[in-house]
Amino acid sequence: MGKALFIAEKPSVAKEFAKILKISGKQGDGFIEGEKAIATWCVGHLVNMSYPEKYDENLKFWRLDTLPFLPTEYKYEVIKNVEKQFNIVKSLLTRDDVDTIYVCTDSGREGEYIYRLVDSMIGIEGKAKKRVWIDSQTEEEILRGVKEAKDLSSYDSLADAAYLRAKEDYLIGINFSRILTLLYGRAVGIFGKEDKVVISVGRVMTCVLGILVDREREIRNFVKTKFYKINAEFSDGALKYTGEYKVMEGSKYFNSPLLYNDSGFLKEDDAKDFISNLQKVEFATVDSVTKKQQKENAPLLFNLAELQNECSKRFKISPDDTLNVVQSLYEKKIVTYPRTDARVLSTAIAKEITKNLNGLLKNCPNVEVKQGVQKILDEKYSTNLLKSKYVNDAKITDHYAIIPTGQGFENYNKLSELEKNIFEVIARRFLAIFYPQAVFNKLAVVTDIDGEKFITNTKVCAEQGYLQILKPDTEEKEENVELNGLRKGKKLSIGNLQLKEGETTPPSRFTTGSMILAMENAGKLIEDEELREQIKGAGIGTSATRAEIIKKLEKIGYIVCNNKTQVMTPSLKGELIYEVVKDAMPDMLNPELTASWEKGLNMVANGDIGKDVFMEKLETYIKNKVDRAKEKKAYINPPKLFMNVQK
Repeated sequence: MGKALFIAEKPSVAKEFAKILKISGKQGDGFIEGEKAIATWCVGHLVNMSYPEKYDENLKFWRLDTLPFLPTEYKYEVIKNVEKQFNIVKSLLTRDDVDTIYVCTDSGREGEYIYRLVDSMIGIEGKAKKRVWIDSQTEEEILRGVKEAKDLSSYDSLADAAYLRAKEDYLIGINFSRILTLLYGRAVGIFGKEDKVVISVGRVMTCVLGILVDREREIRNFVKTKFYKINAEFSDGALKYTGEYKVMEGSKYFNSPLLYNDSGFLKEDDAKDFISNLQKVEFATVDSVTKKQQKENAPLLFNLAELQNECSKRFKISPDDTLNVVQSLYEKKIVTYPRTDARVLSTAIAKEITKNLNGLLKNCPNVEVKQGVQKILDEKYSTNLLKSKYVNDAKITDHYAIIPTGQGFENYNKLSELEKNIFEVIARRFLAIFYPQAVFNKLAVVTDIDGEKFITNTKVCAEQGYLQILKPDTEEKEENVELNGLRKGKKLSIGNLQLKEGETTPPSRFTTGSMILAMENAGKLIEDEELREQIKGAGIGTSATRAEIIKKLEKIGYIVCNNKTQVMTPSLKGELIYEVVKDAMPDMLNPELTASWEKGLNMVANGDIGKDVFMEKLETYIKNKVDRAKEKKAYINPPKLFMNVQK
């Protein structure tokens, strides 16, 4: 009987598999061998795509007449600095006594690609190949993943999408970077006072740059508008409250050009005239009193984008730092797989969710997390999530949301402060879904002065519910209990009528966290969480790549990220590149178009379209873009091209 070979993406993961599967014996260089099985590893990518000069030496030189570069067959090569590990893996994969290969690389498109490249480079035939797909690195999950491993061929569509993603980035990067550098590089260099400029273009990277520059231009060109609001004080004995003017139907100012909006005047004199007229009125009247109870559920669980945004706001760290920390927590078995787009749980995990809770209660050293679980048990909060919004198989592609496993706490005290903090953020969000709704009492009073309405709103948290565990940063405004006694038609004295000056504010700059959310939602920065979830579709990039794209833009000097605030701004060079792309191939800046390519890759992964269909569309797109850029060569006018760039 032959041996099984388990091949993971990283040494630490392979060693964990070996430990759990009881593969012990020979500790080789780059592998662990037992009596019945062997564990080995890649070290990230072992193989990558060859540069154009490997197809033809002349392609080493950038020339217009060699573009577009669209090979009929793609060349791959072993990465030089990991050649030793590749040869170790090759020797193991081709051993006569190895008859079954278990692919244990990360459960996602990129993990699939890492193994398939190795397999293709070596040409493995005549062996059984199984795919291990897991959501965490706990012993229970690894054993389940091995037991339920499917034939590797079941993931062929995912592999097709992985190859196509790499080819798409490769072809766009090479063709568009070369042609734009040849056509515009000198102009960019002269304007930016650089000797030699290489223009780097990427399918996702360039689109993100476009989002950032558009926002910066919006801020730069923003013209502030002053407006004037009016507040009125009302009283009846001990009762006192303030209302804010709002134009409503029936007002003499309804749809008036004198107003900036429904609560402010454009000119100070008009606002003062308005106040002067109201001061002549003897009393105000309560027009309506509306009481409403509002119930609010805990937010959905974290996917990677939401967690990166939260950590950017809370800890002022980059998305890349967040991913590194949560990946470390995953490899320590403390949380589930991080590179996920889903914010809900699967039905299968929801049925066994008490294991996670019991694990936290029994093992978690974090006192507040443990107390949170204890409260769930003491108060008998429901752990039956199956019919809740937190469980939805239809909203899960590869993996469910990031949650604590309830395990892995053996070395908790050795975790960094940041690791502990991010674990706690994930754990609190997880526990919150078991807590009851938060309940708010809302009171709205409309007070009338001679047909003009003043609005007073109060909101008080009557029952904290899930807010107890989430501990929001802001506290709700206290309710003025005396307002509950107001009744429609009640007459009130009019006190001060105050003029308040305000002005419009420009949109805020992106932070690294809010940019991740904008990428997830195809360029739209949607603050409202529920709305964000409703419109979510194919975004720009993937959960696994978005942080790396921001990091690359910063590395090549197209953007600047403030390490203290995580605020992002485009550099001068970034704005110059933006203008070049806008002139030559503007749709590369279009988030919806970029997202449509990602959607196409998802369709290939799901088997909805064939890889050949996608490839044909991609090659046609690149050829058309290169041909049109060549046609523009005679019309490039640097002064006009860069007229909107601010040095």
